Amino acid sequence: MSWLEAERTELAAERILDAAGALFAERGVDKPGMDEVARAAGCSRATLYRYFENRQALIHAFAHREARLITQQVARATTDVSDPRRRVVEAVISCLAAVRERPHLAAWYAGDSTLLREVLHDSPIIRGSAESYLAAGATDPDLADWVLRIILSFLVSPGADEEAERRQLERFLVVPPSS
Repeated sequence: MSWLEAERTELAAERILDAAGALFAERGVDKPGMDEVARAAGCSRATLYRYFENRQALIHAFAHREARLITQQVARATTDVSDPRRRVVEAVISCLAAVRERPHLAAWYAGDSTLLREVLHDSPIIRGSAESYLAAGATDPDLADWVLRIILSFLVSPGADEEAERRQLERFLVVPPSS
């Protein structure tokens, strides 16, 4: 495969994911079928299946792409935060802001969030990102899952504003250092 062919493949997959994202925003994540995604992307079903073997693969690819973009945004927002306890709070606040500013993601946490919980649980990209912001030395394997559940909780049932959410995170998520 030539370098140009690889670039075309990536662009085609991105176009399909963009079309899927628009349909998710319009109709919900569980509604659009592969036929509808293919039509929205302007390709045939055969082309769609060349890039994504089934609907689950398409959904996971979309979620992973968004997770990578959100992770980059969170990394930029937390780059100067050296205190691990502050860093996890800033990471959660930044993650919430990044998700909320993407209208095509609202369908993922509006109403029934079963699919989002499954993706959060199954995605090594999302879990790895969550783990990278936890305090150094955190060895409890359930801690990343707990932080992801906190994020999901704030998405489904937001606080009054960012400052209210920050206060809750600082009070209940950040464990003060032992004396």
